[in-house]
Parts: sequence; structure tokens; C-alpha cells
Amino acid sequence: MSRAPTKPAVGMAQEQIHRHNIGTLLRHVHLGGSVSRATLAERMGLNRSTIMALTSELGAAGLVREAPPTDTRRAGRPSLLVRARPDWAYVLAFDVAVDRLVAARVGLGGALLDRREAVRPRAGADLEHVVDVLAQFGRQLYEAAPPDSVCVGIGASYCGMIRPGDGMVRFGPDMGWVDQAFGAELSRRLGLGIPVRVGNEAHLGALAEQQRGAGIGFQNLLYLHGDVGVGGGIIVGGKLLDGDGGYGCELGHMVVNPYGGRPCGCGSHGCLEAEVGERALLDAAGRPADLWGRDALRAVVDDADRGDELAREALRRIGDWLGIGVANLINLFNPGMVIFGGMLRDVYPGAAPQVRHRIATNVLPVARERVRLSTSALGDDSTLVGAAELGFADLMADPLATLARTTAHA
Repeated sequence: MSRAPTKPAVGMAQEQIHRHNIGTLLRHVHLGGSVSRATLAERMGLNRSTIMALTSELGAAGLVREAPPTDTRRAGRPSLLVRARPDWAYVLAFDVAVDRLVAARVGLGGALLDRREAVRPRAGADLEHVVDVLAQFGRQLYEAAPPDSVCVGIGASYCGMIRPGDGMVRFGPDMGWVDQAFGAELSRRLGLGIPVRVGNEAHLGALAEQQRGAGIGFQNLLYLHGDVGVGGGIIVGGKLLDGDGGYGCELGHMVVNPYGGRPCGCGSHGCLEAEVGERALLDAAGRPADLWGRDALRAVVDDADRGDELAREALRRIGDWLGIGVANLINLFNPGMVIFGGMLRDVYPGAAPQVRHRIATNVLPVARERVRLSTSALGDDSTLVGAAELGFADLMADPLATLARTTAHA
């Protein structure tokens, strides 16, 4: 039997290398801002002529532009700066939290260009309502974009367990979503010919904080996101730990109080989110059962700051359970950074002494000696930023092919 010729394989390898290089270069510019050709050559291990060819291709495609640096005091010929073009290429990003719906147009490079937001009533399984609101927002953002710009992707963050690939919400305990075809339905209603990529909110928040927030420079970090409950994202070696089926890192359902613990929406008792979530804090602060939401949580924090002893004791109690959970996670994963986002961003400052006490008491000395604790640098938008990066994923992987595909649908 004769062997197949090797030239096509060689050609394919060269094509893959080129696709990798041009995507890597675009990603450096997208995440790092203006970068000189010389810096790109150093980071990517390529010669300057190759960098020049790659930036020329991206420039011709409209994704980047080059300009001389503003600082011309250095000796020698200045290296041109490569910048993303947020005015031309953008994504639509959606964030579905328990109590709010957010949509945004985000330009290449991460610039938030336009935004819409609405309250989400706590009314149970509400797929039709959520899709109605987001599709309307998405169409408004799309139609308000400059006529010569192009939407290169769509990403969405949802507060539940998401099946990879098709955006199916397998389980969203706080609103009763079970096997809801969120991604497919939103894509159909938008009618842009672009699939909606969906991710778990805490997973996306972890990636966003590592790429653009408090976790920049850390290859190993934990992100805990408080909403009504608690979600989590774990970055190990620079990559998201997502589990065998994509449902990993449900940190909120780690059992921390198995004996007499509070009931959890997942059906268990004593889960981390049951002990530190919205209802736990409000109950501990003596707030009525019909009071909920982020404003109610912030009111407890404000009262504690003003010296209200019941509010202070509520934060101490929540901080102790939170510290137990964080201590276990540090012992397991040895992160360099633990980031508190969502509702926990507001709660953590008042709960920090208990969290730090638990770490000092329960974490192995060699694991705690370098770990840093921080609140989210991206604020309430960490999950929205993560959704935008999910929308940009195809463009970063294969810029020219993705651009050709999306402009064909425009």
C-alpha cells in the first residue's frame, strides 16, 4: 500500500501554526492594551518581521491599528504600538443573576460601549421572561452599534449549572430552572445567526478576575461569587477547573455544617451557601423573611459599620462559616489568591477578621504563608466581563475565519 504524500500535512501544520500565532497576538492586544511590536516579539518568541506580518494581517482585517508611541524620549527608532479596534469589532454580553438582567456591547480590548439593565423578579422558572428581556436588549444594542462595525460573538453568564456546548441550564436551584434550553432559545430570539455561548457565572467571574481584575498575574486562584447562594471558580495552572462534565467547582455546595446545618436549595443541609448566603445573613441580622436583595444585604453591612451589634454579630457568624469553607479550599488547592465577588464583595470586609482567623487556625502553614485575600476588582461586572470574554473566544482562537463567518451573517 502506497503512503499518502506528506506535503498536505506540512501545509496543514504551517496553517495551524499561523492560526495559533495570529490568535495569540490578538489575545495579547485584547487583554493587555496597547503593546509594541518589540514587546510582542519578546512575549511570543517570534522575530520582528513575523510580528509585522501578523499585525499587518490583523490590521487589514480591521481588528487592530498601529500607531507610533506617544513617549519618544527613548533613543533609537521607536517600535509601533499595536492597539485593538473596539469601535469595529464587538460582542454582545449577557448576565443573568437571580435579581437582575444585564446586557452590554463590549468592544475588542474589553471596552464597555453600551449597556442595558433590568430587575429580574423572583418568580420561579422564568425562561420566557428572561429571554424576552435579553433578546430585546440585545437587538437594541446591535441596532445602536455603528453601521460599519461587526458583532463577532455572543456570550452569556447564568447563575446555574450549564451543560458545555449548547448552553442548556441543567440546574438553577434558586429559580427552579431544570434542563432549560437558555442558550439555544436566546440565540433563536436574537436572530443574528450567531450562537450564544453560555457559562456558569462564577466560572466566568473567576476567568474575568484572572484576566482583567484582582487576579492578574496569578496562575492559581479561587473565586467565590455570592448571589442568593454562593458559586465558585477555581483556576489551576492558568486554566479553569471545570470537572468531567463541566459542572465542577460548585463550592457553595461543599458541606461545612453537617449537623444541624441550614437547609439548602439543592436539597442538602449545611452547605456553604446555606450558611453564608443571602438568607443566612439576613436571618442572623434579625431582618424579616419578606426582605431580600442586595440592598437589604448592604443595609446590614452599613448598620454594622455604624455600630449595630446585631448586624456585627451577623457578619461575625457569616465570616466564621465562610472562613471554614475558605480554609478547606486553601488546603486543597494552595491558591495564590482568593477573591470574593458578588454579594461577598460587600460582606467580606466586615467578615474578614473571622475569615483570617480560620485561615490562621485551620490552614497548613506552608499553604497559608503566601495566599492573598482580595475583593473583586471588577465589582458587580465580573460575571458580565466573563460573559464578554466567552463571546470573544472564537475570535481569539481563529481571528480571520471567525471574522469571515460573522461578517457573512451581518
